[in-house]
Amino acid sequence: MSPTLRCFLAFDLPEEIRAVVKRVHGDLNKSPLDVRWVRPGNVHLTVVFLGNVAVDDLQPLGEQVKAVCTKYGPFEIGLNGVGVFGGMKSPRVLWLGVEGDVERMGFFQKAISKRIRPFGIKEEKRAFHPHLTLGRFRRGAHGGQVLRGLLERYSGLSSPVCTLEELTLFRSDLRSDGAKYTKIQSWPLEGKK
Repeated sequence: MSPTLRCFLAFDLPEEIRAVVKRVHGDLNKSPLDVRWVRPGNVHLTVVFLGNVAVDDLQPLGEQVKAVCTKYGPFEIGLNGVGVFGGMKSPRVLWLGVEGDVERMGFFQKAISKRIRPFGIKEEKRAFHPHLTLGRFRRGAHGGQVLRGLLERYSGLSSPVCTLEELTLFRSDLRSDGAKYTKIQSWPLEGKK
């Protein structure tokens, strides 16, 4: 049986957006929120979390991803506010919102999900909600007034509009000092959709 790698498909961030991520991360990191922060260099726009993928499947899976990437053109995106999954009483994830070619990106994500289903990767049932994860709340954490204040302060957050031109397959190695992401392969977006 082939060994497996924990993997995901994502867009690396353009420098203009990465600069905003670093600035916001630096500010939020000083807050008393009970959050495991994602290092700014690890923040990316995930399209599909693959989970454990057999090494032998990486090449044929990549061919399926490439087939979709050759049909879709680059995406224009910008940042739009800060939000939370899980609500104020039991927050799970603190994120930066994304605006721009979001609807088309949803079609892109669905097309990839359908093509890679034969590799045992479950299709996400929820609607695609592109975002940049800043941190994950620890179990039992409460947002309260601090979280409410941060969400209000960053409600108008934006960034320059940037272009995402290449989708990347990342390997994720979980370590005690945080996840380490390694690029395995990338595909340019070179289509008309």
